[in-house]
Amino acid sequence: MGLGSTAKKLQRVTDTAEELYGRINDLRDQVVEMRKTVVETNDRIEALEAESAEQRALLEALAEREGIDVEAVTADAHIGEAEGTAEAADSDAGTAGDSDGAADGTATDGTVAEDA
Repeated sequence: MGLGSTAKKLQRVTDTAEELYGRINDLRDQVVEMRKTVVETNDRIEALEAESAEQRALLEALAEREGIDVEAVTADAHIGEAEGTAEAADSDAGTAGDSDGAADGTATDGTVAEDA
């Protein structure tokens, strides 16, 4: 009876090893595909960055020809963006603790909550 038990254990080990081997092969295939995707994505990003640099150079040349201060426009855009982000954060902070019925009896939409 000892041999039968040993054979079952060996078969389980063999089955587990075959399953793990299959999983490792699947993971290897996934890694290869992921590497291809990363390389392709990197190539696309490089192309987009080059195109963006060309467009920026063209815009700066046009702005210079029209007498527009590119640095001032860029600074204004960054300031507006920062203010918008700050306002959104303030708005989110102001409504974070609100629920359908506020402590003063008004709902978040400004209507008065009815007492039950």
